Amino acid sequence: MSELAYTFAQVSGQSIDWRLQKNCSLAPAQLAWIYLSLCGISLLIGTFFWLQGATLVLGFAGLEIMVVGLAFLVYARHAADGEWISIEGARVVVECETAGKRERAEFDRRWVRVEPRADERSLIEVSGRGKSVEVGRFVRPEHRWMLAQEIRRALRQA
Repeated sequence: MSELAYTFAQVSGQSIDWRLQKNCSLAPAQLAWIYLSLCGISLLIGTFFWLQGATLVLGFAGLEIMVVGLAFLVYARHAADGEWISIEGARVVVECETAGKRERAEFDRRWVRVEPRADERSLIEVSGRGKSVEVGRFVRPEHRWMLAQEIRRALRQA
């Protein structure tokens, strides 16, 4: 098994792994620092206007902080979403994480099928012996067929 043979996978020893995740520009810790900075600036501006007699500005600053905090919370909750596919020996393991909830499915390598759900741009269904999992949410639709081909090729290799 050659590492150069795969576009999306990483090969280490007898294991082939695909890590499909969002391309998030900010980690949750960085987002927290940005949020705290925004809170400080908004409260500073609101306090300044409150001292000048415009008392409603501080209330709206507090409302703004709550709304932005909620939006950042939703973003941070999904920042670690991803899909992991691993082929090692006779096992195929697929794990999907969404909003902190992780689902895991194990398949026997000999019985696994990898097919697009509807067409080449749809999600990829990994199935076998009555179980199925959809993957490919974090791959551009035009590259999903290439990912499916890559997984099929890895399954055929001994």
